[in-house]
Amino acid sequence: MIKTVVMTILAAGLLMAGSIKVNRNDTCAVRQFKVYKYPSWIAKAETAKGETAYFSSPKSMFEFYFQPDRWMEFGAATPDDITSLTVTDFNTLNAINARSSYYVYGSTQTSPAGDDLVPFAKLEDAEKFAKKYKGKRILRFSEIKNSLIRLLNGRI
Repeated sequence: MIKTVVMTILAAGLLMAGSIKVNRNDTCAVRQFKVYKYPSWIAKAETAKGETAYFSSPKSMFEFYFQPDRWMEFGAATPDDITSLTVTDFNTLNAINARSSYYVYGSTQTSPAGDDLVPFAKLEDAEKFAKKYKGKRILRFSEIKNSLIRLLNGRI
């Protein structure tokens, strides 16, 4: 009986740890791509005004994060107005907290937006990916600066 209860709880946890839910009309706030076409790269931001912005990649999410006033329709003038950031774990395709994720920089894998940062919930997964796809560094959220995003976009 206890085994059945434990298995039920574990299964429920797996079901709740799903992907970022989008529909066919959701577009990337930065690039205007239909995000449903790229499920392994979807990210989103929620603002204090209750608005949700979807992104076709983590790089696009960071562009929004560093300069939210460029997209005022989402009600965020500064990064402090962004209440939640979510990315897709590249290994599991589960939605994960962007602020606690590990990001692989400089890999051979590209997103719909080009060179990008590949997110993972676990450091071990990021390390395996970096080794397999020639990633140059593994970064935490706080280490990512607007200058890196500009570099990835070819603006530096």
